[in-house]
Amino acid sequence: MQNQGYSRTAVFLHWTIAVSIFFLFISSWWMLGLPLPSKELQFRAFPFQLHKNIGITLVLLLFILLYVRFKHRPAPVESSMKPWMHKLALADHVLLYVLILATCVTGYLSSAHTKWDTVFWWVIEFPRIAAPNEDMNEFWGELHLWTAWALLALVAVHISGAVYHAFINDGIVRRMMRW
Repeated sequence: MQNQGYSRTAVFLHWTIAVSIFFLFISSWWMLGLPLPSKELQFRAFPFQLHKNIGITLVLLLFILLYVRFKHRPAPVESSMKPWMHKLALADHVLLYVLILATCVTGYLSSAHTKWDTVFWWVIEFPRIAAPNEDMNEFWGELHLWTAWALLALVAVHISGAVYHAFINDGIVRRMMRW
């Protein structure tokens, strides 16, 4: 029997990206609730840097996932999926990828306009691409917020589709669950 699931790499990347997105949403609510930094209180640096590190890593994982998905396409699955549902699923995936990238890029651009540097996993210092500018930080921060909310809405649609396919047991969900 031919394996109709995605490769182990694709499954691992899918779930790593999913967990990372949920972590980023939860951590952002927590981070923004922290008191603003002062000379005595500098503890916001760690959660913000961790958030940036995971966001940058997420972009790298997304590109690897796209490579794996295009290089190693799974066999088609026999499904009762109607053509409009297939098109909707394809649009959902494309929009998910675009919004993940847009959310990460706008977050990075917002961060680039602050006085704090980005040090990738506390090892690789990224060069400054912009001077600190509160107006630009706020502009990119607002875009980051709106793309994040759009991403959250699309993730909800994605999960709803997965629940639907799990409920009708048409084999679609099993493709992403096989190891």
